[in-house]
Amino acid sequence: MRAYPSFKVNSFHAIVFNYFACVATGLLLTPDLQVFSQIDYFSSGSLLSLALGILFITVFLVIGLTAQKVSVTASSLAANMSLVIPVVFGLFIFKNSNKEFSPLNYMGILFALVALGLGGIKKKIPNHTNTVSISTGVMLLPLLTFLGAGTNNTLINYLTSTYYGPDQSTIFMIIACSGAIIFGSTLLLGQLLVQDITLSWRSMIGGLILGIPNFLSLYFLLKALAAFGNSAAFVFPIYNILTMLLSSLAAWILYKERLNLINKLGLLLAILAVILISYQELGLVSK
Repeated sequence: MRAYPSFKVNSFHAIVFNYFACVATGLLLTPDLQVFSQIDYFSSGSLLSLALGILFITVFLVIGLTAQKVSVTASSLAANMSLVIPVVFGLFIFKNSNKEFSPLNYMGILFALVALGLGGIKKKIPNHTNTVSISTGVMLLPLLTFLGAGTNNTLINYLTSTYYGPDQSTIFMIIACSGAIIFGSTLLLGQLLVQDITLSWRSMIGGLILGIPNFLSLYFLLKALAAFGNSAAFVFPIYNILTMLLSSLAAWILYKERLNLINKLGLLLAILAVILISYQELGLVSK
């Protein structure tokens, strides 16, 4: 997503085609395609999974804008710190937590919110009215990424645990990505008909390339959740810490993104936050 502007790739067009590659990847990973003939596509689970595709498109656009307009690190930090949202929903709404939260766990949630703010702070904004207005709008992108990604993960956890078995993660993802294709293609067709915009082969190829790692990232995350008894409090922190660190490293190597002192503090605080949220599962306390 960060590289798209350099290659003159339209982010929205690429995101739509990314989901075609997601579905194709999912079909290749499905050992028996006959399972799709046994699905009730008008059931609550299927319809909600299709509707989730709308959120997939929306969140992906916001994440891409955050990476391009702010930084890859801010985008990754906001998306990874969004684990606070499914944790809170699991505790107080779904009440499906497999542990009692301690004061240190709650402190971790607070640290995560602070880390989100620190990670998005950039250089001082010049004192010009137009520049301040634009920059203020841009700086809302990490917050929107945080809210969107957190809502997305919460709904994924809810739908997979409520309507699908541990061995049906691929089916769920294919249905959800199909919903994204329907929604995204409708918007894309309307854009091409109304606006003076053409669909380039660069955008199509860029999207198809993106779709494979996009699908596999969620595929292996759901596999990990299933392997550890759907314990989001254990899997998500490890997943998020590694993703955040690798994203920052990649941004530094590939795009020479420099972190200021506040950003570095935010990154360290983010790591401390996810450790505090799940220190019991990480074995940091005696049994």
